[in-house]
Amino acid sequence: MISIHASRILLDIEGTTSSVSYVFDVMFPYARRRLRPYLREHWNDAELQAALEQVARDAGADSLARFCESSDLPDCQERVASHLETLMDDDVKATGLKEVQGILWRRGFFEGELRAHVFPDVPPMLQAWRRAGLDLRIYSSGSVAAQKLFFAHTIAGDLLEYFTGHYDTRIGSKRESVSYQRICEDWQALPPSVVFLSDVVAELDAARAAGLSTVLVRRPGNADPPPDHGHPEISTFHDLDVIPTPGA
Repeated sequence: MISIHASRILLDIEGTTSSVSYVFDVMFPYARRRLRPYLREHWNDAELQAALEQVARDAGADSLARFCESSDLPDCQERVASHLETLMDDDVKATGLKEVQGILWRRGFFEGELRAHVFPDVPPMLQAWRRAGLDLRIYSSGSVAAQKLFFAHTIAGDLLEYFTGHYDTRIGSKRESVSYQRICEDWQALPPSVVFLSDVVAELDAARAAGLSTVLVRRPGNADPPPDHGHPEISTFHDLDVIPTPGA
C-alpha cells in the first residue's frame, strides 16, 4: 500500500484505468474501418472540417486546402485518409488525428458497438475517492470529446460523473513538464496537491519535474518500465491510499 497526501488525482486512461489491448485491438481498428466511409459521407460537416483543418496544421500546412494541394475532392479525401492511416499506424499523438478518431468513436459508442474497458478496481475506487472529497480529472492523448464518450459508455456503466475535468494534447504533450504546469494553473491547484497516475515513465518524469506527486501503474499488458525509474508503483487502485489534504 502506498500513501500519498493530495487533494486532486490526475489520471491517464490507456494502461491506467483501461487496458492497452482494448485501445489497440478494438478502438483503433474500429476508427480505421470507419475512416474512409465517414470522410465520403460527412466531408462537409462543420465538426469534421474543423478537425481536418487541425490535421493539416499538425502536418505543417496552413490549411486543409494547402495540405491537399488539389481541387479534386476524391484526391483530397484520399490524401487525408492515407495520412491519417499512417498516423494511426505509427501511434502518433497528433491533436487532429485524435479529434477525428473521437468523431468516429462517437457513433460506435452511441450505437452500442463499442463499450469501453475499465479494470474492475476502477469504478469502486473512483467512487471512494470522490466520497473522500478528492477532485478527479483525466489527462489523455485522446481528445476531450473521446474521453467523455469513453467514460460515459464503459462495461461498468456511466463513470463520467466522477470527473470534474478533462485535458488532452491541446494543453501540451504529456511528456513535457509545462503541460502539467498548465493543468495546475487551469485547475487552480498547487502542484504538490496533485498526484498523477500513469503507466508511462516519461510522462511521470515530466509531471514530477512540474512538482506533482507521481505513481506508476503496472497493469496486465503494459510495457515493462525501465529499472530504477524512481516512481512508486501500484498494480491496482486499491493499493493507493490518497490522504485528502485540505486547502491545497
